[in-house]
Amino acid sequence: MLSRGAWTLCRQVHTNVKQNAFSNKIALVTGASRGIGLAIAESFAQRGAKVILVSQQPERAKAVEARFLSSFGTGHQSIALDISDRSSVAEAFKNQLKGVSIDYLVNAAGVSRDGLLVQLKDQDILDTINTNLIGTMSVSQYAAKTMMRKRSGCIINITSAVGIQGNAGQSVYSASKAGVIGFTKALAKELGPVNVRVNCIAPGFIETDMTNAIPDGKKEELLKSKISLKRFGSTQDVADAAMFIAQADYMHGQTLVIDGGLNL
Repeated sequence: MLSRGAWTLCRQVHTNVKQNAFSNKIALVTGASRGIGLAIAESFAQRGAKVILVSQQPERAKAVEARFLSSFGTGHQSIALDISDRSSVAEAFKNQLKGVSIDYLVNAAGVSRDGLLVQLKDQDILDTINTNLIGTMSVSQYAAKTMMRKRSGCIINITSAVGIQGNAGQSVYSASKAGVIGFTKALAKELGPVNVRVNCIAPGFIETDMTNAIPDGKKEELLKSKISLKRFGSTQDVADAAMFIAQADYMHGQTLVIDGGLNL
């Protein structure tokens, strides 16, 4: 049995390790101005990392940067970037991110243009694929180069539970997220030999702007008949999974499902 003093010391050590887990590390997070991306970015900052906050909208990017500098101290920065545009991604890595040694990359930016396939417009399809899949590939492509040079790094892609099981009315979104899973596995095989780990997280229904748009009746149906835990997850649930992967040095090429039992 440990004494009360020993237990207190253990808790203090655990807290210190947690707070400093990513000290002197740089994490780049896309989709960092809200939702899952914001929660993950905050979790990295709380543990000592310097975070590069990527958001498509300049106003949101600057607002979240100011918040991080106020809450977590110096060293954080924001970049306004449309990841669906490959030339813009290339330009960002050539200029704002030139010489930056990225330790962790989290691809959390995503869009959803829901609707039956036969009713979707061409632009809806292109926006979804270009952001969710091509955008993830583009940012990973450039970040991986810096990680390969130092033979160290971790890439975490945010996919979705519907990328595993599909969902009516989300055929394109499901395809884009299934593509992220396949991309993750293939990239893991490419980068494993140079000690760069690649994994992905497949959230189920998480309380975000996307799920807030679901009608209340549909939510009740999901909670009663689909989700074993009978609740939607939180963005922090996904952030906790990301922190686990970031520190799980032998986890590679895997998809971690965080869905409350949706896929049981």
